[in-house]
Amino acid sequence: MPSLFDPIQLGDLSLANRIVMAPLTRSRSKGLLPGDMAVEYYRQRASAGLIISEGAQVCAEGQGYLDTPGIHTPEQVRAWKRVTDAVHAEGGKIAVQLWHVGRISHTVFQPEGSAPVSSTARSAQGKTFTQEGFVPVSAPRSLQTAEIPGVVAAFAHAARCAMEAGFDAVEVHGANGYLLDQFHRDSINDRTDAYGGSIANRCRLTVEVMTAIVQAIGAGRSGIRISPVTPVNDAGQDSDAQALFNHLAEQLAPLQLAFVHVIEGQTGGPRDIAPFDYAALRSRLNSAYLANNGYTRETALAAVAEGRAALVSFGRDFIANPDLVRRLRLNAALQPIDRATLYGGEAKGYIDYPALA
Repeated sequence: MPSLFDPIQLGDLSLANRIVMAPLTRSRSKGLLPGDMAVEYYRQRASAGLIISEGAQVCAEGQGYLDTPGIHTPEQVRAWKRVTDAVHAEGGKIAVQLWHVGRISHTVFQPEGSAPVSSTARSAQGKTFTQEGFVPVSAPRSLQTAEIPGVVAAFAHAARCAMEAGFDAVEVHGANGYLLDQFHRDSINDRTDAYGGSIANRCRLTVEVMTAIVQAIGAGRSGIRISPVTPVNDAGQDSDAQALFNHLAEQLAPLQLAFVHVIEGQTGGPRDIAPFDYAALRSRLNSAYLANNGYTRETALAAVAEGRAALVSFGRDFIANPDLVRRLRLNAALQPIDRATLYGGEAKGYIDYPALA
């Protein structure tokens, strides 16, 4: 039986273990650039089989929170190269999460103060993090059909930028009520064009994005994150989430992506928030299944040993435990996170968590 601590071939990547650091927004990228602290933060966590970086916006319109990094300009590529070099120097592997927040944004982040874009013109009932603290998101406008190829092109461009920055792979953020998920769910998507209505139409943008990325950088370095039933960011349940995500899995299978990263249940919350058959989803994939949400050492070991996951990702545990892999191997105690320092700030609660002696 495979172990959580065994090596694995993930697409084109040879990983030292099956423990993945999940993407974690920390809002410390001044000027939308990862800086010296980010270099140290990721370096400290390079023992993970794979690090998936915090979300990095694929274009200016993709930003939704204060001080989140981009991955679409030459300056951003140069800044990220310092991060990837540091991780590689420690023997680690790192992917970037490609992010477009859609309507979970505010006009202060948008070019010329324009409205955020989405599958819909209906506002989300949620908040975002700005210079003023947490404030309600702004009303969006619905993307015109003719604009959608530009969104696909932005994701592909960002994937090419990621390779130039030295990332080993990319993960497309298709989860948590952000732009692609705003197209997936009929609780949000009220379009009447080729990107709305039927399940096939609502999955169309995600399939086009993943196809373009595979064409740009290869399937063996491409993955996606999905969250079939999470309600975060005002993402109401789809009328038939099982059929929706089973179809998406079937459409992605021919692409032979390196991995599909699945948030099981409510992101950061109950795993049983709504009924969903993850085995049925897994059976339709032609990619490694990366499981996420609330896993402990015991449940992660069991998931890998029993074949329910090829890898398991940990988020909050990696914030406070830069040496999480070692702690899991030794079954050592985990340090708690300081929630007051999760977003924004300086070194405290970011790069000052101690490793085991």
